[in-house]
Amino acid sequence: MATKTVSTATVVPSVNRPKTTYFNRGELFRKIVVYGLLIFLSCVFLFPLFWMLTTALKTEAQIFRWPPQWLPDPVQWSNFQEALGNPLLPFGRFVINTLIIEAGVVSGRLVSCTLVAYGFARMRAPGKNILFTILLATLMLPRAAILIPEYILFNQFGWINTFLPLIVPAWFGEAYAIFLMRQFFMTIPVELEEAARIDGATTLQIITRLIVPLSIPVLSVIAILTFKDNWNDFLRPLLYLSDPTKYTVAVGLAYFNGQYDVKMNLLMAASVTMLLPIVILFIFAQRAFVEGISLTGLKG
Repeated sequence: MATKTVSTATVVPSVNRPKTTYFNRGELFRKIVVYGLLIFLSCVFLFPLFWMLTTALKTEAQIFRWPPQWLPDPVQWSNFQEALGNPLLPFGRFVINTLIIEAGVVSGRLVSCTLVAYGFARMRAPGKNILFTILLATLMLPRAAILIPEYILFNQFGWINTFLPLIVPAWFGEAYAIFLMRQFFMTIPVELEEAARIDGATTLQIITRLIVPLSIPVLSVIAILTFKDNWNDFLRPLLYLSDPTKYTVAVGLAYFNGQYDVKMNLLMAASVTMLLPIVILFIFAQRAFVEGISLTGLKG
């Protein structure tokens, strides 16, 4: 009788091993270094702002104390009232003057630069690239090099001690704004404009009804940068304006620098107030600002 041999394979029972997460020490070290540098640099850049805020709430004795007194004790909220409520320093009038200039400059730059940038981005003309290169070359021209010719020109026009020298140049374009807009316009598909032309739209209608609504991010960038530059501009208003009732906020701050004494706490209180519009503007337009910067320059 034949016997059947059955070979049985040894079955090893499966063991449920605990799942272990791969620990990349190099990646962890890189993140620690990166975030550490970011925190350190953030503190370095925020320290002047912190010192300005604390100085605005200190007395003069606390400001010059050594070792430094980091936090005001007691807090002098009256510094803001004294700085902004001084009848000899009509800061309300300074703010109104600055806003008038801002309205003319921002609107003029947006209108003029949009038209010029669209021409460089879409129009066909002989020598267009050469003109664009010359336009970019003007960015290397120092601002101080043209102050005297500008002053002589505006003096011949009779515009000295008026807002016109501060507003009118913005209606003739600005190289950096034109460059940003031109780069952004080139990212917009040409097919959209061709479809609009088939429907009978003119060039001006294409710009106002198609290009401008699609270019809100880059327009926001130009508006924010223009507002900031003019809000902080000190030299040009000081050069062209001689009537104190027409001074801007930046020029008004110079009143706190006396001939023999500087009211540092009042100067910092006024500076904090002057800084608030820029911060508020950036907070509300931050998304459009970042989007405009990130999308500009994708196409050359």
